[in-house]
Amino acid sequence: MLSLRSVSAGYGSFRALFDVSLEVAPGEAIGVVGPNGAGKSTLMRVISGMLRSFSGELAFEGRSLTHLPAYRIVEAGIAHVPEHRRLFSKLTVEENLRIGAFLPQARRNYAERSEWVYALFPRLLERRRQLAGTLSGGEQQMVAIGRALMSKPKMLLMDEPSAGLAPLVVEQVFNLVRRIREEGFTVLIVEQNLQQVLEVVDRAYLLEVGRIRLSGSAAELKTNPMIQQAYMGL
Repeated sequence: MLSLRSVSAGYGSFRALFDVSLEVAPGEAIGVVGPNGAGKSTLMRVISGMLRSFSGELAFEGRSLTHLPAYRIVEAGIAHVPEHRRLFSKLTVEENLRIGAFLPQARRNYAERSEWVYALFPRLLERRRQLAGTLSGGEQQMVAIGRALMSKPKMLLMDEPSAGLAPLVVEQVFNLVRRIREEGFTVLIVEQNLQQVLEVVDRAYLLEVGRIRLSGSAAELKTNPMIQQAYMGL
């Protein structure tokens, strides 16, 4: 479904990704794990078109993404839930969801999509008139996911969904990820919280200093000593 081949990317003269290759099949939940500064958020920005790669090829359902602008990638079926949620804090929950339905097809089906999102996250229906900036961390993450789902994507990119959240809220957020999986979405999630993310994905890649160092099933990575070395220097 999603394929990256030898993708390198960065900012100006700084290179953050080096020849990264990965695959995501339809219906899979794939994790990209690694310590801070590994290049995980850069990877997500490249896939969603927010950052241009220096080299390599990206394809989604056989269609090249390499030179597409970000809004065309959303049209192709990829939605990005950014790190730290990036909500419009002075707009209501409902207004944030409406922004997620900016594509013409999504605008035509706004009522249907919003009803589906509210059914998925009933708390948002209760909070729909509330300013997004006044919500709890877990509720804000619901809005960020709901906003991405308004475009009716085929794949959801989730960038560090547990970042900056209290441990109890982190558990709630990963329960949201499980719920998304149950709805049949293909998910690519980058996350520093190793133990939690390996509980909700099928496979994972270890990204370290901009390079893929290891890949395998979630069960394999849980016990791999290279993971302990990457995270704890053991």
